[in-house]
Amino acid sequence: MQNVVLPILDRDFVGTLIPQKFPFVMVDKVLAFEENFITSGFTIEESNIFTEKGTFQEAGLIEHMAQSVALYTGYQFYLKKEPAPTGYIGAIKSIEIFELPKVNDNLTTKVNVLHEFSGVTLVDISVLLNDVEIARGQMKTVLA
Repeated sequence: MQNVVLPILDRDFVGTLIPQKFPFVMVDKVLAFEENFITSGFTIEESNIFTEKGTFQEAGLIEHMAQSVALYTGYQFYLKKEPAPTGYIGAIKSIEIFELPKVNDNLTTKVNVLHEFSGVTLVDISVLLNDVEIARGQMKTVLA
């Protein structure tokens, strides 16, 4: 692994770690990274395609969660100096949304990798706003 200083707050660099491109990018920070774990961040802007009447919608939260998993994979490959493969949501086991964030809110999302085998990753995800959990879920992603 190469020496990288965390947190990574350069949204352009973070955007290179995931396959999604503007205007469909829902992560803009790598706050922490270790084996089987990443903490991502995202600041919600008024211009976001999932923002409606100042509120970030459910679909945006779910996409943010999925992109946080993609960020984990992309950052792993970056550290190995290899191109990251494209991945897909294979299954959503459960998603609970307790509160919808607003424009200018800063999300902090923790992804805990439960299993990773043959390109399939099963994760628990928790989205926090001001240290309060506003969404959580479990999903499986699959590499192309």
